[in-house]
This record gives sequence, structure tokens and C-alpha cells, in this order.
Amino acid sequence: MLGRMVGEELASARASALVAPEVVEIAREADLLVLNLECCIAEQGAPRPKVFTFRAPPAAVDLLVHLGVDCVTLANNHALDYGPDALAETLERLSGAGIAAVGAGASLEEARCAAVLEADGGRLAVLGAGDHPEDFAAGTARPGIAYADFERGVPTWLVETIWATQSDAVLVTPHWGPNMTSAPLAYVRAAARELRAAGATLVAGHSAHVFHGVAPGILFDLGDFLDDYAVDPGLRNDLGLLFLVDLRHRGVERIEAVPLKLEYCFTRLARGEEAAWIRQRFTRACAELGTSVVAEGGRLVVGAR
Repeated sequence: MLGRMVGEELASARASALVAPEVVEIAREADLLVLNLECCIAEQGAPRPKVFTFRAPPAAVDLLVHLGVDCVTLANNHALDYGPDALAETLERLSGAGIAAVGAGASLEEARCAAVLEADGGRLAVLGAGDHPEDFAAGTARPGIAYADFERGVPTWLVETIWATQSDAVLVTPHWGPNMTSAPLAYVRAAARELRAAGATLVAGHSAHVFHGVAPGILFDLGDFLDDYAVDPGLRNDLGLLFLVDLRHRGVERIEAVPLKLEYCFTRLARGEEAAWIRQRFTRACAELGTSVVAEGGRLVVGAR
């Protein structure tokens, strides 16, 4: 989330000042970097009448480029916070920086369209979809997000789009479930299984603002990476994970998670007690989903039990 106070920091400081260099170095290890952009990046538009509205300044694009971001999903509850003109400007600014966007667009067709990324001789298709709010849903000629009511299951259009992708692997990145939950709800688990059965190589969800456990081929919730949010002392949403996933031979071969500390508008590597708390909580969360966690060189490696 690059709006609000993070946006003010971006407007007054270099983009590189918001993420510690060692975190950037790890992020750039990836052949491809994909994230959920929980705001618009625009100067246009007016805020909608809702509790939280997030709009980032144009300098936010510089931060995404600094991190090495290749693709973002905009299928979330903040993509239209400042209206369709701000969404259009966001898409234009991302495109101008060479960053693909999925999950939102000027029409239903654009919002549901996959982005195909190429790296290391392979092709990765990325699809975004969000289950809230319904009034952000794109229409035939109406800007909006790729809406999917996951409580009712995975929609046919999403299954058909997965089948139609011409790629070596498919990443589906849904924005699903309520905020501030420590584990995926039953319908999220069911939808994740459906997506995998439909052909998704990897499912990587978000919305809870807290990282969840991992099941084979499923990252139920990535948690947060950079924000100015208030800290819940029980859920510790100021402690996060950066996920590195090795995709080979049309499958997930390895998942590593790097412990992070999210300070106010600044992200660095977790240390000491912070890293220990993350390791313990992530280990428990994964065990509940049938996977194990081993610490290796400051990273948490997920394996089958």
C-alpha cells in the first residue's frame, strides 16, 4: 500500500528510502516479481465515500521499478478508490514503466485478461481476481476489477481463462476473505483447491494483512509488505514474509519465505525476537495445512509433511 502516509514519504524522499537495501536485493533474486498493489497511482480523481481510500503519488512507480516489479494485480478493494479516471491513469503509468497489470481494466474483458511474463526461457501467465467489493466489478464497457464471488466457488470464466492460457505455468492471485484473520476461511480453502484442480500452478492470495500458512501449491495469504497501518498486537501485522517460489516443470518445486519487519512506512529484514515469532507462527500455521517448515540461512523453507 503506497498511499496515505507512505505516499507522503514517497513524495518527499527517494523511493529507495522506504525498503531496506537487503530486502531489495532479495526481491531482485527472483526472475519475476509479482505483487498486489493496494492503491491507485494517480493525480486524477476524487475519493469515494468509504472509510479508507488509498492513492499513491506518481513517485510510487519509481519504488516498484526499484524493487524490480514485473507485474501487479489491481483486483482489490482500493483499485477504484479515486474513480475510473484514476484507475486509467494507474494502468497508463504502470505500462509506461514496463510493469504489467492484471485484475482490473477499462472493461470486463481487460480486467479478466491474463498477463504472460517471460523469464529464464519460460512463460508464466498471471491472473488476478477479487471477491470484494462487488460494486467495483468491471462491466462490458465499465472500468473495474475482475470480480469473483469465491464464497460461491470459482467462477466459470476464471476456470476457462486458466485453461486458455498458453504458458508453462499459471499464477492465480486472488484478493479474498476478510481483513485481519490468522488463517484462511473454509470457502477460501475450497476455492484454492478448485483453482489448483482447474490448472493453476500456484495460487497466491491476499487481503488479510496477515500471512497465513502454506499448502502444496497454495499461498493462502501473503500478508503485507509495505504500509502505514496500525499494528494489531495479537496478530502482529507488522511482521511479514516475502515469498520466493521456484516453478519448474509446470509445478512448484520449492517455497522459501523471508521474515520481514514492517515499520512505519519502511520495511526491513526481521531480526532476533521478530524473526523467532514469525518462524513459530508460520510453522504452526503450515502444520495445520499439512506442510512443514525448516529454517535455512535466515529463510523458512516449506516442505511436505
